[in-house]
Amino acid sequence: MINPEFKKYIDGLVPAIIQDNATGKVLMLGYMNEEAFIQTTNGDQVVFFSRERQKLWTKGETSGKFLLVKEILLDCDRDCLLVKVNPAGPVCHSGTDTCFGERNSNDDFLVTLEKVIQQRKLKPDSGSYVSTLFAKGINKIAQKVGEEAVELVIEAKDDDIELFKNEAADLLFHYLILLQAKGLELNDIIEVLKSRHPKE
Repeated sequence: MINPEFKKYIDGLVPAIIQDNATGKVLMLGYMNEEAFIQTTNGDQVVFFSRERQKLWTKGETSGKFLLVKEILLDCDRDCLLVKVNPAGPVCHSGTDTCFGERNSNDDFLVTLEKVIQQRKLKPDSGSYVSTLFAKGINKIAQKVGEEAVELVIEAKDDDIELFKNEAADLLFHYLILLQAKGLELNDIIEVLKSRHPKE
């Protein structure tokens, strides 16, 4: 078990760097006293000590956007923690994925894919499936999304997880095409979802 040197600091608070376990992105910085560290170590959610409120607080206790602990590392001087987590939603109270205003790396591939789809719309390629779909118009694109949704529902009732994942990918792909056809991006929809959730 790791043993931080809390006594190195006058206030007994050790910095805790929070990192996305999947992407490596630094999400935020918090502080832990010994009690917060013990609760975090023994539980599955990150617990901090709030310097402003002078009490323990579990990240996400009001918003539901908890930080689920995957691993805790201690630096070589034993006075700083690296906590690897799976975040249950945007980390910052402002709605961004990190407290540094960054978008999480999980979104990077979708952003790239959106750009490819947009290019196929703006610069049609006769050999491109996406360009061909755009050429057929909004009704055909919407119909395709409906077909993929039905196929996903059918696969959801079976036990073949690989087929289900493929159908889910097909639906998401065609959904992105539909958004572009309507002049929207996925981030526009994400902002709507964020607006529906209380901020911490």
